[in-house]
Amino acid sequence: MYLPLMYFALASVAIEGCSLHFADNGSALPSSAKTIYVETFENLTYVSGVNNQFMRYMKDTISQRGRLVVVDDPTQADLLLSGRIIYDVTQPASLSGVSEPLSYGNTMMVAATLTDRRTKAILWSTRGIGASSQASVVAQAIVPTTPQFLKQNLRGPDILNMTDMQVAATQQTVARGNMMQSMASELYVDMTWGL
Repeated sequence: MYLPLMYFALASVAIEGCSLHFADNGSALPSSAKTIYVETFENLTYVSGVNNQFMRYMKDTISQRGRLVVVDDPTQADLLLSGRIIYDVTQPASLSGVSEPLSYGNTMMVAATLTDRRTKAILWSTRGIGASSQASVVAQAIVPTTPQFLKQNLRGPDILNMTDMQVAATQQTVARGNMMQSMASELYVDMTWGL
């Protein structure tokens, strides 16, 4: 009876130790780094303004994590984050029996570099991190009980009263926002952990 309890206690300590390893403390960042300046990423796509849209998500993600303070002046920053939006495409993901789109897929790819402003040393860089999302664009293709749909302010009856154009616009906006949020989170984690 005593031995199983000891194994349970050891397992608990091991699991607790693992959870500490994954804490969001940015272990790959210099301990002296407190502030970051996020440059507007260069837009290498044909989608006008996608870099400005993404910047909002990137800055919000960094701010929400609490490890670094985002500053508006690069001379006040310990770190500089720069990058490029290298790919952004939206295309039909599923079609009806008469080849009309029922949903669209969004895919985005970003390259980024984190630099120590004072030493000019590159602390981290990636040639490409991708994210994707999918949006149903007609009411008949939406399942209003899915977690993704329930996070929105719309409900099933609302969607049924909207035109296909309204459904497409609202669902595409939500899907692209989710994709950019996912991209910003992945970029932040990779950057702070040196992945």
